[in-house]
Amino acid sequence: MIKQIRYFQAVVRCKSFTKAAEECFISQSAISQQIQVLEHELGVKLLNREKRKFSLTPAGEHFYQKSLVLIQDFERLCHETVRIANKENAELRIGYLKCYDGQEFRLAVAEFSEKYPDVSVSIMNGNHEELYNALRKGDVDLILSDQRRAFSGEYVNFVLTTNECYIEVAARSPLASLKSIETEELKNIPCILVASLEQQENERTFYREVVGIEGEFLFAQNLEEARLFVIGGKGFMPIEGGENEQDATSTLRRVLLTRKGKTIQRTYCAFWKTDNSGYYVEDFADILKSKFSSKNK
Repeated sequence: MIKQIRYFQAVVRCKSFTKAAEECFISQSAISQQIQVLEHELGVKLLNREKRKFSLTPAGEHFYQKSLVLIQDFERLCHETVRIANKENAELRIGYLKCYDGQEFRLAVAEFSEKYPDVSVSIMNGNHEELYNALRKGDVDLILSDQRRAFSGEYVNFVLTTNECYIEVAARSPLASLKSIETEELKNIPCILVASLEQQENERTFYREVVGIEGEFLFAQNLEEARLFVIGGKGFMPIEGGENEQDATSTLRRVLLTRKGKTIQRTYCAFWKTDNSGYYVEDFADILKSKFSSKNK
């Protein structure tokens, strides 16, 4: 019956027995006979035939709509069955910065999953060093991270964008009215970072020595907890992603971070091992790049 349903769908879609027969590579008389067999098996009339024209009966309209879902589910079932039998499990493992708040990553995952619905996408997040270690050990195929070390020939270093660095502050803070602020001016305000216990020292060192933040550091386990710290007036948080990624809210504001009068630039890249340059890896990187490019237009 599956084959007959496909023929029926082709006739309805093409609005013609002749065109449907050509699409299905059978004769017009054969496709007509197959639909008659389908009607006989169902015990209902699906089409009203009038000379060279036809129309769907109410039962035919219902059957057509429901059969589209049925065939899609059937095709997925067949594909999954073959995949299991062949022990094939296409998977893309991606890592991204846990403090990254840009929408590009989410949009890229959505587009990739729509393009490759049969590829399983697994996602982890972490700090720069956690992502680098996961990539080095082969636990992920690709990471979205910031550039903190010289590019290595062992990896593909796919530059996505360079952004100015911002901090998030509570909307009620006096700092919220500023357009920019110097790192020197923040030395008496705690800096809130997202980091696991093992990575706290690495993050503290980076933000102190590279970014130039000199004051006290507080740590949160995730982005939501860090933002609650900010809203609660415990300090400010350097944010990955740019100025206006987040919808305006009544609780948080973003302020441009500068050092000695110059904006602080952060370069974001997709990294993957050169010996793991598979089709899915490169295609996801291209999709991700397109999201950053469209934002900058």
